[in-house]
Amino acid sequence: MNQVEELERAILARAERLASEFRERAGRSRDNILREAAERLRLRESREEAIAKSLAERTFRQRVQASELKLQTHLDRVRWNLVQDVERMLAERMRTFMADEPTYRAWIDQRIVEAAELIESPELLVSANAPDQRQLNTRWAQIVEALPPGKTAILAPVAEAIDTLGGVLIASQDRRIRVDQTFEGRLARLQPRIQQTILERLLPGGFETGNLFTG
Repeated sequence: MNQVEELERAILARAERLASEFRERAGRSRDNILREAAERLRLRESREEAIAKSLAERTFRQRVQASELKLQTHLDRVRWNLVQDVERMLAERMRTFMADEPTYRAWIDQRIVEAAELIESPELLVSANAPDQRQLNTRWAQIVEALPPGKTAILAPVAEAIDTLGGVLIASQDRRIRVDQTFEGRLARLQPRIQQTILERLLPGGFETGNLFTG
């Protein structure tokens, strides 16, 4: 019986050792599985967070760009309306200036003389609107006498009057060189400066939508 009991005890001891080893292995395997699962979860959460952040940034940029475009459109509309208002005011001032006939006639005569000095052609052609052409015709001889030496000019007939609020258009005889001193011509030359001035009044610091929306 002693041998049988010893054998049983040996078998039980062996079984306990094996069971203990299996428990330890199972514990280590469980720990490894848990660590790997936690790492996979962390990586997945990091990827999802990066994707969410990227989508949020893209949505924000799209909203900023849409706001910038909306603001730019609004500013363009405001600027255009202001430019038109300035042009209307300038037209009224031109009409007031033209109503002072002595001053207006002297101004036109001076523009013709100045253009004759600039245009490298001995013969000039002067055009104006119909009322101004009729007025110019009454004093044309005096105007021609005031031209620089070696220069002469002819006045376009009333039938060829130009469509302008006021002022004169002076050209070489072949019309290749022109000095536009009409109201519309002068306004066209001034328009970039007018628009720049209006824009400076609207946004003294300049139009930088990036600063407006993103600091």
